[in-house]
Amino acid sequence: MEVTLNNGTDVVIRPIRPSDKAILAEGVARLSPRTARMRFLAPKTRLTLAEQRYLTEIDYVDHYALVAVWADDPGRMAGVGRWVRDAEQPDAAEIAILVADELQGQGLGSALGGALSDAAAARGIARLTGLTLAENEAAHRLFARVWGRPQMRVDGANHELVAELAA
Repeated sequence: MEVTLNNGTDVVIRPIRPSDKAILAEGVARLSPRTARMRFLAPKTRLTLAEQRYLTEIDYVDHYALVAVWADDPGRMAGVGRWVRDAEQPDAAEIAILVADELQGQGLGSALGGALSDAAAARGIARLTGLTLAENEAAHRLFARVWGRPQMRVDGANHELVAELAA
């Protein structure tokens, strides 16, 4: 689906494919140190080959992912989002969303969150959880914007945000 962001940038959100390894790796390599730390909970400058495989070779049942690319440059990652079903609680999944630095605050996270939420509900998932640093106010705002006020569990410097999906 094509989405026009608040700043007028057009992006295409589509299912991630195994051929997106390079797009994903280059997108992560371009992240600011702060954005990488907010998403990965620690400094990260690159993805290993094993991580690239894990993040792009998925089944769309228990692991679902979308990539957003610039409409005028489809080889450039604008964002990525995914959820992975909890093996012990099959009606729950962990969600993660990453938006390129230059597009943060423009609505892409909300668009990815909504699309991921719809796909989760269609696959029997009733609860999404997201692990974030306590200081990641953008993640807290995103959860509230897309899913309403989330439940929160505090574990030291990390917060686990929990959203119940509408039936």
